[in-house]
Amino acid sequence: MADPLLDEVGALLREAAADVVVPLFRRLDDADISEKAPGEVVTVADRKAEALISAGLRRLRPDSVVVGEEAVAEDPALLRHLRGAGDVWLVDPVDGTSNFAAGRRPFALMVALLTDGEPVASWVYDPLDGTMATCRAGEGTWLDGTRVRTAGPEPAVGALRGTATTRFLPPDLRRRVEAGGRRLGELLPGQHCAGREYLDMLTGTQQFVLFWRTLPWDHAPGTLLVRAAGGVARRFDGTDYHPADEGKGLLVAVSEEIWDEVRDALLGG
Repeated sequence: MADPLLDEVGALLREAAADVVVPLFRRLDDADISEKAPGEVVTVADRKAEALISAGLRRLRPDSVVVGEEAVAEDPALLRHLRGAGDVWLVDPVDGTSNFAAGRRPFALMVALLTDGEPVASWVYDPLDGTMATCRAGEGTWLDGTRVRTAGPEPAVGALRGTATTRFLPPDLRRRVEAGGRRLGELLPGQHCAGREYLDMLTGTQQFVLFWRTLPWDHAPGTLLVRAAGGVARRFDGTDYHPADEGKGLLVAVSEEIWDEVRDALLGG
């Protein structure tokens, strides 16, 4: 796989991880952690990594726009660019900040590229185990340089393994999902890091993941990775996910058949 852009952005994420993020892991002082919204923490690593990544992306494509998680916290109007013309980068400098701030793993660095409003490339990097996933829409997904496909022998419903992040679900829906999980092989509680959940779908560790909140920097990179590898990413009503769409609820699966089976089990059809 030889794609200069995939390699260049991948190198940029590795640089940000090596120079900023990993050196601060388990070395943060209280002053390095703050709350940007109730229950939402941000660290000095988030801000420094976003600045480094954003500057690098602008060097790669000078006419592009960068929409970073921390920049949007300061100026929500930046989200208008997700439906705009030209190249727009979505950046999550430290996905899994609550884990990172508490000295826990996993966490990841993530970027997606949108061109004229459509996701066309993405990157997810777990710096602690060195896993890098990259993709181009319509051209495939690579995991540490090896092409991967999510299609394969379909496990029986009772053998399916996946994650449902139920923390933010409305109570009635949470009870329905938890009850429906008994029809599946294993329903995991989630790792508080969307990037790792998507990587685990590419490695075959799990076959699906369900989210309620769908912030674009959390899901644009991973959904494109899974789709380019042969999977699907849809809202609960079956409509395709797009990072600019507001709304709640997202179910991602490694195949059409598994998406349908998991939706029936967890959401009642």
